[in-house]
Amino acid sequence: MSNQIHDALDAIANWVKKYRVAVGLREELTHCGAAEVAHKAQDLGMESQDLASLANMGPNTADQLQRLLRALGVDPNELASIDPATMRSMERICITCGHKRQCEHDLARGTAADSCYTDYCPNALSLNELFQSRFQL
Repeated sequence: MSNQIHDALDAIANWVKKYRVAVGLREELTHCGAAEVAHKAQDLGMESQDLASLANMGPNTADQLQRLLRALGVDPNELASIDPATMRSMERICITCGHKRQCEHDLARGTAADSCYTDYCPNALSLNELFQSRFQL
């Protein structure tokens, strides 16, 4: 099987998997009472309606942030363990970002870390502050 066909089949399989997970998340929230959703949202540091919106967007909607951090030489898991509030905040911003196509394009070309992300990324300020504090230590 050619690489193109294999890549296309992988892309379709990944989409189906993401869709199934997204549907599962939405259904899970619909089976929760309002108090339980509010409690879950509070645990995550957000409002109930924000949690519902995020669940509707499905999984992996903040993958670009993970990839951008890696391109910038930052381990996303380490950042999440050191500063979980900052990581959650940046993930929420990434999820709602309107520049996903530009980001994806730059990440695929390998140019995102060349500071072009600062032109459109709503997390650019947070990332710059992260790097400034990191180098001041």
